[in-house]
Amino acid sequence: RSGSFHRSVALPAAVDGDRAKATYEKGVLKITIPKAERAKPKTVKVEVKD
Repeated sequence: RSGSFHRSVALPAAVDGDRAKATYEKGVLKITIPKAERAKPKTVKVEVKD
């Protein structure tokens, strides 16, 4: 059997879609999408003038 198929799945976390990979083996489609890296906190120096 073959033909077009479409399925949408809501993901529970932010993902890095640019690094998504898919494999199809023995009739099983495996999709791997890594979580997106969180923005790392940084210190910003703000000058205060009187």
